[in-house]
Amino acid sequence: MTGPAVSPARLHGAPPASPSPFAAPPSFVPRSFVPRSFVARSSVQAAPHPSGSLTAQLVVIAKAPVPGRVKTRLTPPFSPRQAARLAEAALADTLAVAARTPAARHVIALDGAPGRWLPRGFVVTGQRGQGLDERIAAAISEAYARLPVPVVLIGMDTPQVTPGLLESALRPLADGTADAVLGPAADGGFWLLGLRRPDPALVVGVPMSTARTGAMQLARLAGAGLRVARLPCHVDVDSAADAHAVAEQIPGSRFAAALRAACSARRRGEHGR
Repeated sequence: MTGPAVSPARLHGAPPASPSPFAAPPSFVPRSFVPRSFVARSSVQAAPHPSGSLTAQLVVIAKAPVPGRVKTRLTPPFSPRQAARLAEAALADTLAVAARTPAARHVIALDGAPGRWLPRGFVVTGQRGQGLDERIAAAISEAYARLPVPVVLIGMDTPQVTPGLLESALRPLADGTADAVLGPAADGGFWLLGLRRPDPALVVGVPMSTARTGAMQLARLAGAGLRVARLPCHVDVDSAADAHAVAEQIPGSRFAAALRAACSARRRGEHGR
């Protein structure tokens, strides 16, 4: 998960003029054409998850795959449109896996408008906050406010995850054997964060997009006295090299197919397609 770090002055200075991103969400948001929360009824079919859902929920925090707004670190070598197609494929793969995970509820905290890539059954909410730390904290807090069971949050940059891996994050929170779960990323960040009892103070102020983000997030959790379960380290897709490494792990995925198409277009000199 990547994004701009939040200035300490903004976090610890004068109170913001706008409402806190961690307050209860309003019932109507006039600046958005998308309702604050609704259940997706997309034409995309998601495989049903096994019976016996765990008492924990799964949140995917994501940006709508709009050219020029997503995967900007993939340009170059890819064009903004190609990078957006890669982002859409990664998001579609992630959501499909999330939908097959036996969670009590499936949520997407979305910056932008839903598209054809959204499976049925997901509750769609917006994002609030400035930096990525605030947006992560707000997405987790809002999910917990609507359904007070543990929350596991993942991004859209690890399409190689599996239902079994996500279930291994949900289960210790649901059965009370862990207070938090953290999935470290190969670049020093983290690809998953789960909390049994969410508190914005556990996330807000942790610098994002650094080689120490994962370590600092772990220190924040441990410093609060939480029992932290750790998941395997994964590569998240930030660069072209990352994209190739991830595609090799999931050759039959939408993401791998999109990468093959983008590379083929580059070889033909079709850089803008």
